Amino acid sequence: MVRYATATLVISLLVVFAGCVGGGGVATNAVTTSSETPTVTPASSTAAGTATGDVTVDVVDVVDGDTIKVVMPDGARETVRLLGVDTPEVYGENTPDEYEGVPDTEAGRTCLRDAGHDASEFAKTTLSGKTVELRFDEKAGDRGYYGRLLAYVVVDGTEFNYELLTEGHARFYESSFEERDRYELAERDARERGIGLWACATEGSAAGGVDATTDGGFSLSVVADAPGNDNDNLNGEYVTFRNDGDEALDLSGWTVSDAVGPTYTFADGTELDAGGTLTLHTGSGTDTADDVYWGRSSAVWNNGGDTVTVRDAAGRDVLSYTYD
Repeated sequence: MVRYATATLVISLLVVFAGCVGGGGVATNAVTTSSETPTVTPASSTAAGTATGDVTVDVVDVVDGDTIKVVMPDGARETVRLLGVDTPEVYGENTPDEYEGVPDTEAGRTCLRDAGHDASEFAKTTLSGKTVELRFDEKAGDRGYYGRLLAYVVVDGTEFNYELLTEGHARFYESSFEERDRYELAERDARERGIGLWACATEGSAAGGVDATTDGGFSLSVVADAPGNDNDNLNGEYVTFRNDGDEALDLSGWTVSDAVGPTYTFADGTELDAGGTLTLHTGSGTDTADDVYWGRSSAVWNNGGDTVTVRDAAGRDVLSYTYD
């Protein structure tokens, strides 16, 4: 196991009392020292969010949803692969059959790629620039196949690896580690709720609009079931749009609506860059180049199934997307 601990000087004081001589006592002091480095007992985590770690480090880069780079206490830089979880790829191709229920289709792969970007953004928001703790695992060992550290990442008392699973941003990674049973149950719960990447297993397919030039490479995915009560977590349900075309799309005046009528209109000047994504959250927030906010006070997307319709500024159908 990798241990970043300071050797402790152990001083043992042994007092030996000799027999009394003429009513006096003679005391003999024996001092022994040891420079043995103490073993760190791996800390545990609990569902109450009181996890602790073995070593404190600074996060200097978030590579993707399950990989970060850190500075260790001795100044060394290490790449850390989060133990027990696997988020969808953002730099390579995804294999849908690794994610239970996700169809092995282009739509399935596109949905997983979008979910991978969501997981990366979640990791960046939670970990970038933070001081966190790493907890190692006796069963898994310290390093993986590529020499990266394998660890649980604890931030503000919460085990981030486990949070990735409960939020639907990752699948349980089949390997030997102490938290295996707990992680497998967390994935199953997220999968049954259809949240995060698991929405890719239940979404319908997109149908292209009448204007092939406008919607060439334009796609969307939906996270309808936000963690907890949808009406209490409005930004936890969202629609993510992706442009795989060669040119940026001007979304000014485009609308997004569900099957029963609520409609969102993109502000003038809204663009979706080639190769970029844009996420429409149901709740309130400050619009950015990557996220916009509907500003509603109640949920829009039906967890049991709905249709997302996108129309251009002239009111022409661009794309209709149905999920069950």
